[in-house]
Amino acid sequence: MTDLAVRALLLGERIDSRRREPERPLAASPLLMSVGGGQAVVFRYGAVVLFGVTPQDEAPFLAGLAPLIPDPLPLPEEERIVIRVEAGAAEPILPDGTLLLPDLSLARLQVVADVLAKSVLLAHYERRLAGVFDGIEPLARELQRHGRRKARGRALLRQVGDVLMTLHQMVGRAEVTEKPDVLWDHPDLERVHARLADEYELRDRSVALDRKLDLVSRTLATLVDLDQQDRSLRVEWYIVILIVFEIGLTLYEMFLK
Repeated sequence: MTDLAVRALLLGERIDSRRREPERPLAASPLLMSVGGGQAVVFRYGAVVLFGVTPQDEAPFLAGLAPLIPDPLPLPEEERIVIRVEAGAAEPILPDGTLLLPDLSLARLQVVADVLAKSVLLAHYERRLAGVFDGIEPLARELQRHGRRKARGRALLRQVGDVLMTLHQMVGRAEVTEKPDVLWDHPDLERVHARLADEYELRDRSVALDRKLDLVSRTLATLVDLDQQDRSLRVEWYIVILIVFEIGLTLYEMFLK
């Protein structure tokens, strides 16, 4: 019986792994390579999963990946589990989160890495979306209490820009509900993939994110419409004031004559 420490990291929005791909990788799609006495699986959407990689080997490996990440995260998202190799194990997950596997075949490592990488990706976007909600909530509260917004003009546009940037990045995220390519060649591993995907609630979390994205989009559209209505109303008032001024000026000239 052997225990293997596993660490999943989301380092950025993208990793250009083709520039770092070894001549003879252990496996491809996703890319799996040796790192010291362990293995690493690199995903192009910014995630890395390390299997049995010591801190001494991890530091230079991550440093080598840094130039391949255009927009690194200031604080990487992280997930840790322990894999216990036990002959005859049917891939159950123990109450403490330990994953029992019958062996450490490369395909099995790729399947585990796929689920963990998508889990840290979801965790990152859940955190980002929570920040978006924190920004929108005060606006909704002002509309509820006062029927108007304090944020106008550029301030509102900055808030809209922040929301749009977050939405743009989230819409382009990896398809977390899709099965990894490795299952096409190893259909016998579908059970462990399904078990892990259920354990980390990948589908439920993805559906929840989509619903929240839809709510944020509709809220954003409402705020923009309200701002346009305010602008139109102000323009109408300017026109009325100009007309009144023109009439007053005409009457004044007639009175002088």
